[in-house]
Amino acid sequence: MSLQEKLVRVPEEFLAGYLESLGLVERLHRLLLDVIKDEFERLGILDINAVQALLLFNVAENEVTAGELKTRGYYQGSNVSYNLKKLVEAGYMHHQRCSADRRAVRVRLTEKGRHIRKTVEELFARHAVALESRGVMGRDGMTDVNRSLRRLERFWTDQIRYIY
Repeated sequence: MSLQEKLVRVPEEFLAGYLESLGLVERLHRLLLDVIKDEFERLGILDINAVQALLLFNVAENEVTAGELKTRGYYQGSNVSYNLKKLVEAGYMHHQRCSADRRAVRVRLTEKGRHIRKTVEELFARHAVALESRGVMGRDGMTDVNRSLRRLERFWTDQIRYIY
């Protein structure tokens, strides 16, 4: 069966829903970055951007290489080296050459980096409380959303690894 024949069989409303989901995922990511940016502006933290703050949040207490940042899902952008360099220069991360592979650099948060991580963590905790207390989304709803997003993530990962 050709791709065109398969496309004809997909209900139009399902395709419309999928396209809406794609737009929502993209907008939600951008909004998350804006929320972090606004919080940092309120606090007077201006030497770090939202992408870098989210990177620090995801690294937490781990010590990782640049490659591990992407494979562990801590960072999705293509400019990881640039952001790591900026974070090291600004004093948010320590870096050290690996003893086994001198080409690889391991990074971990400094005290200044841990402060940023804690700031983001507190922001997210306030959001979680507000989501539930305002009735925006309860625990079951959050579980359902996460389950659906994980299935979509697995599907897209399979598309990259095994072209259908």
